Amino acid sequence: MVLTLATQELFGCCADKDVTEKSPYKLLKKDDIIQDIKTRAAVSDFSPVKQIVLDYPEDEILLVFDRDFTYGQSFYLIVTPEAKEKILRPPEPPETPGVFELDVNKTPEPKQWISLGSELEIEEESVKESREKLCYKFSRVRSMFRRSVSFSDRNTTDAKDGYLECSSYQDNRFSIKQMFRDYGIQAVPRLQTSSAQTQWTSQRNNFAQYKPRELRVEEIESILQDESLKIFLNTVTPRVLKALQQEEIMNVFIDDWKALGTGPEAGDWSGKASEGLMLYQAFADQTYTKDKRISSISWHPTIYGTMAVALTKKKEGGQMNESTRFDVEPAFIVFYCFSDPTNPQLLLECPDDIFAFEFCPSDPNIIVGGCMTGQVVLWDISAHVKHIQGTQSSGKKSSVNTDTFDLDDNKENKAPVVRFCAVSALENSHKAQITDVHWLPPTFEVTRSGLPVENKCNISVQLVTCSPDCNIMFWDVRMPKQLNQSALDKNMDKKAQMTSYSVPDTFKHLDRTWKPLFRVTLPKMKSSGEYIPLKFSFEPFTCNANTDRNTGEADENDDSSEFIPDYSQLRVPSAKTLTILQDVNTKFYIGTEDGEIVYTDWKLEKDDSGRLCSNKPLHSLNIHKWMVNTVQRSPFFKDIVLTIGGNYFAIWKEGVMEGPITVSPSSELVCTAGCWSLSRPAVFFIGKEDGSIDVWNLLEKSNEPANTYAHITSTRITCMKPWRYSSKQHFLAVTDNSGMVRVLEIPKTLNIPSRNETLSMKKYSEQEEERLKDYLKREELWVKEKKEAEELKKKKVSDKSFRSLEEETELRLKMYNDFLTQKESILKGMGL
Repeated sequence: MVLTLATQELFGCCADKDVTEKSPYKLLKKDDIIQDIKTRAAVSDFSPVKQIVLDYPEDEILLVFDRDFTYGQSFYLIVTPEAKEKILRPPEPPETPGVFELDVNKTPEPKQWISLGSELEIEEESVKESREKLCYKFSRVRSMFRRSVSFSDRNTTDAKDGYLECSSYQDNRFSIKQMFRDYGIQAVPRLQTSSAQTQWTSQRNNFAQYKPRELRVEEIESILQDESLKIFLNTVTPRVLKALQQEEIMNVFIDDWKALGTGPEAGDWSGKASEGLMLYQAFADQTYTKDKRISSISWHPTIYGTMAVALTKKKEGGQMNESTRFDVEPAFIVFYCFSDPTNPQLLLECPDDIFAFEFCPSDPNIIVGGCMTGQVVLWDISAHVKHIQGTQSSGKKSSVNTDTFDLDDNKENKAPVVRFCAVSALENSHKAQITDVHWLPPTFEVTRSGLPVENKCNISVQLVTCSPDCNIMFWDVRMPKQLNQSALDKNMDKKAQMTSYSVPDTFKHLDRTWKPLFRVTLPKMKSSGEYIPLKFSFEPFTCNANTDRNTGEADENDDSSEFIPDYSQLRVPSAKTLTILQDVNTKFYIGTEDGEIVYTDWKLEKDDSGRLCSNKPLHSLNIHKWMVNTVQRSPFFKDIVLTIGGNYFAIWKEGVMEGPITVSPSSELVCTAGCWSLSRPAVFFIGKEDGSIDVWNLLEKSNEPANTYAHITSTRITCMKPWRYSSKQHFLAVTDNSGMVRVLEIPKTLNIPSRNETLSMKKYSEQEEERLKDYLKREELWVKEKKEAEELKKKKVSDKSFRSLEEETELRLKMYNDFLTQKESILKGMGL
């Protein structure tokens, strides 16, 4: 269980105060818990275990303080009386039987060896070969082969003292360089002599023993009768009383600078200065999230505090459990709201697990998702929007009116299930799971060859998907021109017989017949094969900002924002009647499974045979060394892209083909998710595999995070999504591998941008671009100089080898003559 500080103080179980590691137990009265649930309703921390508390037979329930997070949270309840008795009164250990003589004489059995680190010391002290072994070759002349060997005796008296010595001599033909030598080195700090007032000649240990000095009674009476003391007290007493009165009225020791803009009048609900990410709300439902992970999350564009999450099954060692091999579990996209964190508000039924989904920018009631089977799925939740909004209002009322809350109410709060409107044809879909999906903006559309043309509908009608099957597909949600209405009605009659409940007919023309508009393949630049895409990001308009201005004006205009298009009435226009847009950027970034960042163009061109095919990428670099999980553009600079994968993140600038302008140092933990801040251009968040979050500020530090918040979750972070409710309230949704959603409130230190932060970030990107170009120029110069040095060295070595051959011949001839002279002198001395 998670108990807030208010709940801990209410029940007298404050961590490390009322309950500690040595005394972690606290008995809670069942009636107090029930009264708390009645009073605070869904806000109560005990509301998820309401039924368990009601079914508990005894009057007191045991609460245990879990300091080490053994079960994932800081507290846990004991839900059976038997377990409570075993914990409070553990069974006594059995008595040790007497030792018999046979046991004494028994040979002790060897125990299992427990490592304490000694093997590491042995490994460090062991001698290891650090250079190649010398190879010696022994040979003899061919005439000596198979010759008989005759041994003879020699009289030791011929030699001095009966000892035959083979004395060593200096051989000038070669010399051995000593490559290793043992030295004893002791590292000590530099000595510095300094003095203060006096210089102590010799150091010694001293001790002092003292006792308090007390005044005698006569001295105390004389001091109290002193006129100067009375005058001092009469003078100071009014000032002290005034200071105490001021302190009672207002805290004069508060730091006004830190508390600036953080009081209740400034909109801070806590009345305190928040300095870090604070947990605002948590969402989980064991019915749908058990044994599942969250693969994607998205905030609802218009409804306050509403988000949707996609759940997928966990992979356990890549093998399927035998007991569940043929069990088909339903897959859902679950909607949560701030008003009711314990119950889902809406369920979107899916054909299979969804790995990515997105709300339509023109109509937030239209949702597209990418399925594990490679199919694209469409939902229409128009009929259930009032239900979500109604739960919000009812949730707020229930939190205020506690008199109508009934603990004995057995009515189940079932969320409505929405079936998908359309799913693409399996034979024309991706051959692997869809890992990313995005709508094209309403400012343009593309033809079957990838050319951007004007969008007369002025709403988003096309979307893009990618999959590890090495394909990127473009889809159109409008009704094709060649589709006959009678055939459509006949097809819908067959489907109506198959389904027993109503399905929105918004995209009935696409169900089971939907095909992609065109495909983009990703051939590798320098080798055969194709890239495996996982994530992508594009920003169409770069040259002309007219469409961006139109979009901004539409957002500001209330009438245009309330208009909701009817997708069932849209038809695909003829491409001949549409004007080609020249200012649309058709290039986009792609993150692959192998850690490459690929920059390519989605436009198709004709080859020699006249067939449309994809061009080779314009740029590719393997930066992350592992699969890329995030490719996201900055909300302030559309040409700045953040990519995350493996142990690195990188900042790219569109148009800079040489590489990323910033690459992070290698992290000890794998970076699993990330996102930009929606209010500060230089700030972004990185999620780690251990459940921690790093906050980076490029204008403060570029080599390490500005802040690190550990223990946000107890498992791997899978997704991160920011949301801006107002200028004073920002949220960050964080999902983990256990299917739980945590909404963190971002502090004002990370919300309010510094002065001219946008301009400073722009200058930073320009400086990093110049630094990258300068480094590449220097690298080319270094390679050129290194190549010239190697050629010069090869030339010197060839000349030296030619000269050393002549010198070696002369040296050997001289040594041979010296040997003949020495041999002749030895023979003469022996009389031979």
